[in-house]
Amino acid sequence: MKERIYLASPHMSEEGYEQSYVKEAFETNWVAPLGPNVTNFEQELATYVGVNSTSALSSGTAAIHLGLKALGVEAGDVVFCSTLTFSASCNPILYLGATPVFIDSDAKTWNMCPKALKLAFEAAEKNNQIPKAVVVVNLYGQSADMDPIIELCEQYQVPILEDAAESLGATYKGRMSGTIGDIGIYSFNGNKIITTSGGGMLVSNNEAYTKKATFWATQSREAERHYEHKEIGFNYRMSNVVAGIGRGQLKVLNERIAKKKEIYETYQEAFKEIEEIEMMNICDFGQSNYWLSVMTLKETSKVKPLDIMLALEAENIESRPVWKPMHLQPIFKQYPFFTVSENIPVSEDYFNRGVCLPSDTKMTTEQQNHIIELIKKLF
Repeated sequence: MKERIYLASPHMSEEGYEQSYVKEAFETNWVAPLGPNVTNFEQELATYVGVNSTSALSSGTAAIHLGLKALGVEAGDVVFCSTLTFSASCNPILYLGATPVFIDSDAKTWNMCPKALKLAFEAAEKNNQIPKAVVVVNLYGQSADMDPIIELCEQYQVPILEDAAESLGATYKGRMSGTIGDIGIYSFNGNKIITTSGGGMLVSNNEAYTKKATFWATQSREAERHYEHKEIGFNYRMSNVVAGIGRGQLKVLNERIAKKKEIYETYQEAFKEIEEIEMMNICDFGQSNYWLSVMTLKETSKVKPLDIMLALEAENIESRPVWKPMHLQPIFKQYPFFTVSENIPVSEDYFNRGVCLPSDTKMTTEQQNHIIELIKKLF
């Protein structure tokens, strides 16, 4: 069996930053879900992205859950959400007893389509069901086109939760992805551009949101000598041990972004002569973090996405399809979906024609060239 080449796997710093912070946690016996690493990770990430306040949590999903709760989402409410995403973006809508409404993608950004969002708002206004929040997902490391989305949301006075789980370090018109909505969230899952093994962060320039999220995440314990609880709480706080990993990873984030960009550009250059292949568009309104390099195949291509995935799998190389849109998922198919496409929705089209290519920052040049040759042979 050949050495496995991963889609995206954890990549610890060569300098051993993570181990030093974790070692310190053990030596000082700070292995609880609180401690100096958590506090410092929150402050260091806040400085990196340029926000006033943060709350370190057990996962990006927990951050979405508490973010929506902080925005006032309750049972019976409606929440708009990008359809082309992972289910963690919308599962918390159901945790809160609210109804998701899915919005199709824009062909250029792959993210929420402002025109489809406008249709959804117009329908909501007619039905007297203005959403309580809009969840905008920044897919595969690239920001959505936020300005027209913000304009619509301000018109209807609806707050934005920016799901930047995949886009830490990316920018939109000079602002950091995840800091543009009322609340932003990041994921530090094992496959993300930096990882804490598992973990997430809720960020905002409104400290009231992050303070409330931290309160809920620590079981809503009131400031009393005894254990006093007036609200339902959650066990969502990040551990001081994994926060140490995050602090070390944050030191090499810019290096990881540079490597991810190099991987994308290598694929782009290698496939430019193959007419059937198109790489995911990178918009000029900002900088992607290139988390995953994604290709699409033209409808006329005799080679299909499954052919590429099977050819790579035979060589012990991991790849995967583009996210299956949420409005196509059995658990969510009963909920409304808005698109401006007259034919197949953009999100479905990319799901049908897309392949996420190996984008592991530990991948060698030789390994990437091997992947490229395997794909080229199919054409």
